[in-house]
Amino acid sequence: MERIVVLTGAGISAESGLQTFRDSDGLWNKYRFEDLASPQAWARDPELVLDFYNMRRKKLFEVEPNAAHYAIVKLEEKYDVQIITQNVDDLHERAGSSRVLHLHGELKKARSTVDETLVYELDSWELKMGDKCEKGSQLRPHIVWFGEMVPMIEPAAQISSTADIFIVVGTSMVVYPAAGLIGYAGNEIPKYYIDPKASHVGGISNLTVITKKAGEGVPELVKKLLSD
Repeated sequence: MERIVVLTGAGISAESGLQTFRDSDGLWNKYRFEDLASPQAWARDPELVLDFYNMRRKKLFEVEPNAAHYAIVKLEEKYDVQIITQNVDDLHERAGSSRVLHLHGELKKARSTVDETLVYELDSWELKMGDKCEKGSQLRPHIVWFGEMVPMIEPAAQISSTADIFIVVGTSMVVYPAAGLIGYAGNEIPKYYIDPKASHVGGISNLTVITKKAGEGVPELVKKLLSD
């Protein structure tokens, strides 16, 4: 069975109603990331950081997967599908995808501030000061912040190197290290890049650029791949 690796970014979730960070109306244009998503921000004002992620988490509980998420699930009818996502939402899982690797953490999880191996599922949108792990330490969002290492990048690179088909959806392809993952895929394999603002990525062979939103472009590509 051929393996398809799908790398997804904020654009695929935007169509479900989740605001992106880097677009002209994105969250980073309203807030300084240094004040909300960095170890320094957490040290300076943890309550502000928790409030920010609580707002994002509350919104996540209100939205649903869209046509692009469901189309990717259909690929499992014919292919071995592995998703690598830069998103911290759980929309791929809720749509039914079997294997999802989260590069930047997961919004519906929290982890200990003294032992990063202690990770907990959240059953509501709110994480508060005083919520502690079993070792008595405050819980923080299970998110990779600016200035922190991306611990899942090596497994993601290994997965990318095994692809027979590589698909990129809803990402600018300029934010590293995630943008470099397509470079691990074999030169000879077909690659697809779906994004309304997509442009040709230099140095990537066998790349087809599809300048459509995820909700339109992904179902069209999936239909093609299932009929081949």
